Amino acid sequence: MAEVATSASSSANPSARSDPLLVVVDPVARRADGESVRIAKDVLSAGASHTKVCLPDGPEEFARALRRRGSRRPVVVGDDSALLRAVTLLHRQRELTGCALSVVPVGPVLGLARSLGLPTGAVAAARAVLDGAERRLDLLVDDSDGVVLGAVRIPPAPLPVPPAPVRAKAADAGPGGPAPAHPWLRTCQSLVRTLASSRPARTALVPGAAGTARLRVEVDGATLVDLDQPVEGVTLTPGAGGLALVEVRPLSVGAEATPLTASGRTVTVSGAHFRYRADAVVCGPVGTRTWVAREGAWGLTLPAG
Repeated sequence: MAEVATSASSSANPSARSDPLLVVVDPVARRADGESVRIAKDVLSAGASHTKVCLPDGPEEFARALRRRGSRRPVVVGDDSALLRAVTLLHRQRELTGCALSVVPVGPVLGLARSLGLPTGAVAAARAVLDGAERRLDLLVDDSDGVVLGAVRIPPAPLPVPPAPVRAKAADAGPGGPAPAHPWLRTCQSLVRTLASSRPARTALVPGAAGTARLRVEVDGATLVDLDQPVEGVTLTPGAGGLALVEVRPLSVGAEATPLTASGRTVTVSGAHFRYRADAVVCGPVGTRTWVAREGAWGLTLPAG
């Protein structure tokens, strides 16, 4: 793991923050948008009295850097997965309550970061780290010690399937284009097309992502929906005041059914083995899972005002 220590002189920059920063740059962010990572590091290094930058090569080094942060305020540069990894690590170390996390969103998946109110531009996000204020936020903790910052969705929504890369040149791909340079190559291409057309089409699916489910949903011990009522989906989100907000969408026949809603501190979902999406992570299958809402359980630095 590469580490770079940089510091800004307080006399040269009187407005620099006095608290030292530990900037942990997720490797996915470095690969996805190196320019935004560079800009974020420059802004943070210029705006803080002392900044230590860590460039972990994987999850283990990422975790080690957070564990060894000492009195430094952790700043994660990465996407939703890096944010979730950092919160989960701090939660399992039982250090989440006393730690204010700062994030510069960089990477391919930023929906959670946007929903939490984080700027997604490198300069604006880095300035929010320096000039923002800590806000205590609720989260959900399940019975496997997993954390949820945004939402649980049962069943998980299908993942987008990226198109297969086009390997051949356009001139060689169409029937009207130039013939391949080697006759044997044309023969191989023809054989591949014949074999491909003879196989049935395959649709990429996430297991448990389609269809209906029969689930029992209990909120603070009271049954909201039982196994005899098929449902299209269940959504849980952290609400205000340490409550989980629950929405159950019953299976509709003809007219759209009205969702069932409730709120409580403890939510248990059980039934046939099901999968669910917790923020950006698909989990399961499980036969039962319980989530507990925790008020003000973690701190996030957000833009002031």
